[in-house]
Amino acid sequence: MTGQTIRRLILGAITLVVVALLGTSLLGSLGEPQITDRLELYQTDLLLHATELGKVEPRDPSIANAPSANTYKALLGNDPLGEAVKQYQKVRQSAATNLKQFETRLQQSKPDSAPDVPATPVPNRSRRITDPQQQVKTAIQQQRSLINQLDLRLGILQAEQGKTSEALTTWKELVNRLGDRSELQPLSETARVLDGVWSDPPRLLPDAEPLIQKNLEGWFRYKGLSRLYELQQRSDVLATLKTAEQEVAQQTLIKLALVGTLPALGGVAGLILLIIMGIRAFRSRSAAPENLSWEVPWTWETIVQVLVVGFFFMGQIVIPLVVGAFGISFTAFGTRAKAVYTLTYYLLMAGSGLAVLYFSIKPFFPLPEGWFRLTGKRSWVAWGVGGYFAALPLMLIISILNQQIWQGQGGSNPLLQIVLEEGDPIALSMFFITASIAAPVFEEIFFRGFLLPSLTRYMPVGGAIGLSALIFATAHLSLSEVLPLTVLGSVLGFAYTRSRGLLAPILLHSLWNSVTMLGLFLLGSGVK
Repeated sequence: MTGQTIRRLILGAITLVVVALLGTSLLGSLGEPQITDRLELYQTDLLLHATELGKVEPRDPSIANAPSANTYKALLGNDPLGEAVKQYQKVRQSAATNLKQFETRLQQSKPDSAPDVPATPVPNRSRRITDPQQQVKTAIQQQRSLINQLDLRLGILQAEQGKTSEALTTWKELVNRLGDRSELQPLSETARVLDGVWSDPPRLLPDAEPLIQKNLEGWFRYKGLSRLYELQQRSDVLATLKTAEQEVAQQTLIKLALVGTLPALGGVAGLILLIIMGIRAFRSRSAAPENLSWEVPWTWETIVQVLVVGFFFMGQIVIPLVVGAFGISFTAFGTRAKAVYTLTYYLLMAGSGLAVLYFSIKPFFPLPEGWFRLTGKRSWVAWGVGGYFAALPLMLIISILNQQIWQGQGGSNPLLQIVLEEGDPIALSMFFITASIAAPVFEEIFFRGFLLPSLTRYMPVGGAIGLSALIFATAHLSLSEVLPLTVLGSVLGFAYTRSRGLLAPILLHSLWNSVTMLGLFLLGSGVK
């Protein structure tokens, strides 16, 4: 048996292991909820803050720049509270459906015992080598916690609509469901406090203010405290609270404009850009086609070795095992340490992947012209920025279609939820470096710099763009992200093949991740 045969057998065995693990991870993501509903709730919470601007007196000198009635309606609609209730009920129904599915899965995996759900969930950074039952238990606890929080807030929304009896029923049912479990006592006590202050006659329970301060956020905390201060006849404190809320409401309008209006304008610009590019392509259809392929000196063996060993095997198996061997627990870290861990982990994965890439293609040095060039024939800035705007309308359409396909299932990148809830600027900076600098550089070198050109040896450039984009999307290990990330990967590939330089897709990728991170930060900051 020759050395090359042994090498192929080892590569084949590693490929089988990687394919099995990838399949398991993707199938596992099928039962995980997406972050889409949570994003919509965060935007709803911003809208609720802004509703307070509609309640100021037109000539109130204490509130500067208060919007007119027409402006208020244009920004928030005719019935923002009603829309908020619908959104919260929609997310609650989705969470209840997810909970039922997870409980069924757990029961099927443990037919002889009842679900044993830990009191404190253990968040997993990603879907790597983990205990499937523990994943389901964690998901069950997360969905239960979400439903409890939603019910607490739904009661306040119902009370603000004047449906006090419905609100009281919501809180009483929540208290009964929580029972006497010690870890849920703060939430149960908060529900009792809200039930008391909205009852007739009202009941003021001990520690009402600190419970509301601790267990409610944003507009919901403001409403709970306002009701409490009114009953306690603390007019000075109430006035200060209302003034602070008006300031928050004005800031919220800016956030809403950034989160909603700017992407919409960018989408329109992108649509115009796509139309212009389509017209130019139609007019130049009779011209001689540009040769966009590369001279590829290696075969499929090298491609598989770099992709399977360098990216998947090192990133999903070797590094997790090495980290685990040192006894490092992600859940034991504080906020900043988690961010450092995430960045360090990604750099290790990128470094090992690039090392495999380098030593795999080293026998073919010097490489033919055009490989791994940072700048190419055309402006990398124009193709990077233009590609970003062109991707906006495409991703919007695909996101709508994707939501209809998966109905809130299929998983999401766990980093999104962390950024959404994070408030520490240092930790956010670390996450930003990971997502907006490290990831674009590594992934574009790997998928566009190496994989896409290598595939042109066996297929047309268009096919290479599509297949490399599909592999790029699959590497994110979430079924719900495969379709949108394939589209984004195709735009990245198109920008690379036309610009012939890696800086164009790196810039596009960085812009996309940066704007996403900024949007998550703005949404998350609105509920603090």
